[in-house]
Amino acid sequence: MGIAAGPALAVEDRFFDAAGVRIRYIEEGRGDPIVLVHGYTTNTEEQFIRPGVFQALAASYRVIAMDARGHGLSGKPHDPAQYGAEMGLDVVRLLDHLGLRRAHILGYSMGAHIVAQLVTMRPERFVTAILGGASGRRNWSNEDQRRVDIESAEMDQGLLTSQIVRLWPRNEPPPTDTQIRERSAQQLAGKDPRALAAVRRSNPAQVVTEAQMAAVTVPTLGIVGTADPYLRDFKQLKAAMPQLQLVTVEGASHGSLPGTPEFVRAILDFVRAHPAPAAG
Repeated sequence: MGIAAGPALAVEDRFFDAAGVRIRYIEEGRGDPIVLVHGYTTNTEEQFIRPGVFQALAASYRVIAMDARGHGLSGKPHDPAQYGAEMGLDVVRLLDHLGLRRAHILGYSMGAHIVAQLVTMRPERFVTAILGGASGRRNWSNEDQRRVDIESAEMDQGLLTSQIVRLWPRNEPPPTDTQIRERSAQQLAGKDPRALAAVRRSNPAQVVTEAQMAAVTVPTLGIVGTADPYLRDFKQLKAAMPQLQLVTVEGASHGSLPGTPEFVRAILDFVRAHPAPAAG
């Protein structure tokens, strides 16, 4: 059973300049700030508003959600050099734009990879970090590079074939060709494949090492479904990073996890256990 999305939000689209790229964000609620960063090929609405995550968190906190560059209503450069670590630095730029010294941060999938790199680059800006559905681009291998080359070439053609197969729920039969075509069309409708291909090609510039993650002092939570292929990576990270708090949601897949009540409950429990220190 998913969490209730509730009525449509009447929030104002806001924009700021992030080193020459226009970034869109929205905010709602009061209290300690929590920044949300969505996954690859999605946006704030698809990842956090439709499943009700944004609304549930905004009941207790000041929630700020941004469309990552290449996605949603944000700018979409076609040069891979405009992505990579720049995607994380956009979060720091957003905090600066809002005059926020520190915030909690939640990333899902691509957003979690971004957050993992951020806490190694700028840990002083974050009260807590939450990795949803992905645990950082670690242990980069020739096979990882081959995957990026294949998936970015497919994206040039407006296809998500390999990614869909890679992230398909482990507790379901493999997807059919029809399912893959339908899912690709649905996920890429109205989007910019050239920008998304550039995002994918920039993945090597987001790699972090096990040693870097082991040294992270920002309190960090990992949340992953037991049907998500990324579960293995989270277990590997937990072995290298004992301070990681790991929550698994039984039966949840990479796609379904954000819509589960367990996902929001884990976030709220973790943030409440690590309140932002008083200013001064």
